[in-house]
Amino acid sequence: MSTKDRSPIRVALLGCGTVGGEVARLLTEQADELAARAGAPVKLVGIAVRRPDKHPELPQELLTSDAASLVVSDEVDVVVELIGGIEPVRGWLLAALRAGKSVVTANKALLADHSAELSEAADASGVDLYFEAAVAGAIPLLRPLRESLAGDRITRVMGIVNGTTNYILSAMDSTGAGYSETLDEASRLGYAEADPTADVDGYDAASKAAILASLAFHTRVTAGDVHREGIADVTSSDLAAAKLLGRTVKLLAICERVNSDDGVESVSVRVHPVMIPRSHQLAGVNGAFNAVYVEADAAGELMFYGQGAGGGPTASAVLGDLVAVARNKVLGGLGPRESAHAALPVRPMGQTPTRYHVSLDVADIAGVLAQVAQVFADHGVSIAAVRQRDRHSTASLVVVTHLAPDAALQATVDEIAKLDVVHEVVSVMRVEGED
Repeated sequence: MSTKDRSPIRVALLGCGTVGGEVARLLTEQADELAARAGAPVKLVGIAVRRPDKHPELPQELLTSDAASLVVSDEVDVVVELIGGIEPVRGWLLAALRAGKSVVTANKALLADHSAELSEAADASGVDLYFEAAVAGAIPLLRPLRESLAGDRITRVMGIVNGTTNYILSAMDSTGAGYSETLDEASRLGYAEADPTADVDGYDAASKAAILASLAFHTRVTAGDVHREGIADVTSSDLAAAKLLGRTVKLLAICERVNSDDGVESVSVRVHPVMIPRSHQLAGVNGAFNAVYVEADAAGELMFYGQGAGGGPTASAVLGDLVAVARNKVLGGLGPRESAHAALPVRPMGQTPTRYHVSLDVADIAGVLAQVAQVFADHGVSIAAVRQRDRHSTASLVVVTHLAPDAALQATVDEIAKLDVVHEVVSVMRVEGED
């Protein structure tokens, strides 16, 4: 039987914004090629949008505002969700899965909190749940984690997964400008949303970190498990200090296996600004690009790089998932299932080993360094490097630590701030990418 003679795979599209519009266009313009790759025609049979009258560019017979009915229609085989948010989307996708429809989604927030529920519904109905586009746009990342590296033991996933924050920090690094003015420029150029909170406060990256950790470590991790800090407190002085030490500042999602002293393994998942050496692979990732660095026992070090957002790149990932789902339906198989067998505990941030870069304004008198060093020693934190610069009656003191539990480092900084010889704790930033 030829491809054209096979029954079509019928697709319902939820949402037709920047990404959805691109998906609808490509499904039409590349219909023959997609059919050849999928093994059957892939036909768009319905598009759910909030206001159909606002989409004159789309075939009117396909438009509906009744997403709840569309997702369970007997005329639909696959539901592609590109609306975002939790409710009512969660209910629609659960209804679709329970009705025997496979689902392709780019909804990182939903997956970060409800992937277990969605996966269980897909398993119960014997259908697929694909979500490559939920993290890092066009970059093939999730499929390698859950398929190509399924036979390996991943120890660390660290990366830049939000283009807005990376653009801002890159611009601050190259121009010396402050955070607020750089954010304004990013908004003007279209790199930041009108409300950039989800990006600059780290919520977007935290959702993606939860998905990455779940896949990499075969453990259910939710967004609530992720320690999250944004970039609003990063200053031009932080970038300048980083430059002096041969570093730059990035907002990273860091997911890693961590062993305690008694050998108990756990998972640490965090999102926060870090200083990394300019020689590190992630340091040169600038602008709105994304990159993820993976370490595995057998494969060693891997790097995934590319455009992490935008209509075209995200639509590429969505269509890749759609072709995979269509192939499975044509051949009578299923794609990879949720793997949560390891069920590792998530380590609290306070117990996670990190390194700090601490910048202080101190009195320019004898014995200051000794007092500061004593506080570090009292908390069991080892100092790796110290740099001091005199400025009239005050001095600038920078301390970089060795690895220590994050809670011990924070307690150290809190106590140092109370010393009479310390005028101000100017900044505190974690350091990554160094032995």
